[in-house]
Amino acid sequence: MFECMHRHRPAALVVAALLAGCVEAPRQTGLAEVIARPAERALLAGMRAYDDGQYADAEQSLKSALATGLASPKDRASANKLLAFVYCTSSRVPDCEAAFRAAREADPAFALTRSEAGHPLWGPVYQRIAAH
Repeated sequence: MFECMHRHRPAALVVAALLAGCVEAPRQTGLAEVIARPAERALLAGMRAYDDGQYADAEQSLKSALATGLASPKDRASANKLLAFVYCTSSRVPDCEAAFRAAREADPAFALTRSEAGHPLWGPVYQRIAAH
């Protein structure tokens, strides 16, 4: 038996460490901690401005969020998605395309919802990007 444990010593050490409580559980981050970060606060402001139809303010806040360094790839994709919407609604198609590409680059699983993809302004732009 000793010989068996000796051959599998690394695994035995891992098990022993887990049983002894030496391995920390992943730290949970609360909303208050996240919203205290400048980039995430700017993302929230950009989302609110977009929802309120304040597209110039939304653009400024979303760009600030991206420049400040959003921690989550999904947040970076969301910021770029909303920027794409702003760009497409203001007839800035090249910028819209670039923002959709940046969203996909940030999060390879990025996709618009069916209703978003069917939008007459940004839907065709997104479909072109998604096809490549």
